[in-house]
Parts: sequence; structure tokens; C-alpha cells
Amino acid sequence: MPLGDRQPARFLGLNHVALEVDDVDAALAFYRRLMAFDPGGRHGARMAFLDAGDQFLALAAAHGRAGDGERHFGLVVDDRAALRDALRAADVEVLPGRGLDFRDPWGNRVQVVQYDEIRFTKAPAVVRAMGVAGLSKTPAARAELAEIQRSATSPFGVPRTARSPERSA
Repeated sequence: MPLGDRQPARFLGLNHVALEVDDVDAALAFYRRLMAFDPGGRHGARMAFLDAGDQFLALAAAHGRAGDGERHFGLVVDDRAALRDALRAADVEVLPGRGLDFRDPWGNRVQVVQYDEIRFTKAPAVVRAMGVAGLSKTPAARAELAEIQRSATSPFGVPRTARSPERSA
């Protein structure tokens, strides 16, 4: 269906990522050993949620599936070294490479990044609601954010799309 005069929808971010696990309760216990999070509720025995303010991680029961190579998701934490220590204490292997990647017991590949080192930001109201108001950014991350704001292109070199006033929120 042609768009005609309508502007295409604009990608604004991710609401959630769902990981497939064999046992939702065991997955909750595993991630609780690694990091603190607010429980985001449950959908029966088949799904549970780890709340991150304006986003969440869903743990969904799906028996018999294994991880598959490089497909992964990026998990943002306030202290990557603390998570590395928790992985070590839980006898979870850190995958080779320059970052902090691991597989959970269900084969999901997780790539861990530290909030202050990346351009990803939380809205001030979300930061306050999560009780993490002391978060900051490194000079390199602040410079990257400033460059993105000045640039006419996206961080990936794609021209930013003009939005008509009636489509702007």
C-alpha cells in the first residue's frame, strides 16, 4: 500500500525484548543473581517481566530451543564490573571478545553495556522514577550525543527524515 502523502512511521526505540527460556521461575532467579531489577509482573506461568522504567525484558516459556550464534540483545547496566563479578560468582562463562557478553542458561546471548559509556539516555522523569538520579555520561558519550544533536544525519550516516508538524509529537 503506497504511503501517498503520509510520512512513514518513525522508529523511536524498543519497548521490550522477549527471551525464550525453558523455566520462567529459574530465569527470574538467574537474572536476580546477576543484577537488581524491579519485577514487572507476570502473565501466568508462561511469562515474567523485568522492569527498566520505560522498557522491559520479557522472559517467555518456550521449551527446547537453543541460542544461535551472534543473535543477541544489549543490556544496559549502571555498573558493568559489578555484573562481571556476579557472572563469575554464578559460574557463568564470559564469551571471548572485547566486551562483556555471556549466554544465559537457555542459550540467549546477552551483550552488556554500561550506561555512562553509551549514547542511550533515559528521560529525566524515568530516571527519577527508577531511583537512579545520579547517573551520568562519560565525556566521550556526551560528545557523541552532542554530535548526533548537531548532525543532519543519524548515527548510522542516514539522512534524518523531516517530519511534518502534524506528525510531530
